[in-house]
Amino acid sequence: MKIGFFTDSYFPEIDGVTYTIKLWREELERRGHEVYVVYPDGDYEPGDREIPVPSLPNPFYAGYRIPLFRRPSTLPELDVVHCHGPASIGLLGRYYARKHDLPTIYTHHTPLEEYFHQNVKFESIATGLSKLYVPLETAFLRSFDIITASTGRIERDVEHIQLPVGIDMEFFQPTDEDWYPDRTVIGYSGRLSMEKNVHEILRAAEELPEYEFVIVGDGPYRDRLERNAPDNVELRGFLPREELPVFYSSIDTFVTASTADTLGLSTLEANACGTPVVAADVAPFDQTIGSENGERFAYDDLEAMTNSIEEALRTDRDTRAAVRKYDVHRTLENLEYLYRDVQASADKIPTAFEDRWFSGDSQH
Repeated sequence: MKIGFFTDSYFPEIDGVTYTIKLWREELERRGHEVYVVYPDGDYEPGDREIPVPSLPNPFYAGYRIPLFRRPSTLPELDVVHCHGPASIGLLGRYYARKHDLPTIYTHHTPLEEYFHQNVKFESIATGLSKLYVPLETAFLRSFDIITASTGRIERDVEHIQLPVGIDMEFFQPTDEDWYPDRTVIGYSGRLSMEKNVHEILRAAEELPEYEFVIVGDGPYRDRLERNAPDNVELRGFLPREELPVFYSSIDTFVTASTADTLGLSTLEANACGTPVVAADVAPFDQTIGSENGERFAYDDLEAMTNSIEEALRTDRDTRAAVRKYDVHRTLENLEYLYRDVQASADKIPTAFEDRWFSGDSQH
């Protein structure tokens, strides 16, 4: 089967969506499929079946790019279109599918309206933008044959199938190598941006000077975090992917205060390496983190956060067993079934949104 992934998040930018697409592509190709990735161009050399679209730097979110439109005739012939976001490349994928009468799947990775509240200075403006945006994205989603989401946290008035993006349990497992054999270390790995609330980890570190904190990642808030970090915090930048299992295995507890994750891949990866997770008691962690694999705390409650870290450090648990249900092999089996099912379903009725959006398609 020839499958087209259309995504606005891809290398060289590193985030959960990028790694999910990479992992899904590798697993699907291992199963005999051809997977094409259409993405915004940037400082990244495309490989086989990677199709960059001309783009411009995003002035509102450092590290990401705004793609320009590309004629569908320049894209390969596909059997299924799978979009991974509602921005320009996602729209291009939906346009291509309609032009060629192809079945469509949409995976909801990120509730973008939450970024308005995190990055817009005035709450009233952020709320207004959210009220405008959510109905538009909902209408766009309704034009797809199948919608998937990692958890129930899609918050859209659409029917969807819960399909966790999955983690590579063979890659993420406990290692013999230990970077911190004689120290108690609390760690974090992820993007250093406002919505990840890494500053809350710095606050916890100040309250727990007897422990070391190691923060792995990069992003627009790195300089600010480095300026404000107490002496027991080390910011390391992004680690090569192959070193992450050693990092997760070496730390004693993984901590996150993020309120904008849809699944929290790094938390599950840490669990797969045998490390407990301390997370804010918000979605999706209220569904993925429990007593068998970590602790949850009330967001913005520093005492609760530090108490949860202490509890995670003194409690033994089989965290790997707790996340086996998120094994990517299980995800891909279900995804293949969805691809076959959507191909077999020929009755696709365009929505009013689709008719409005594509009414001038001959002009593109």
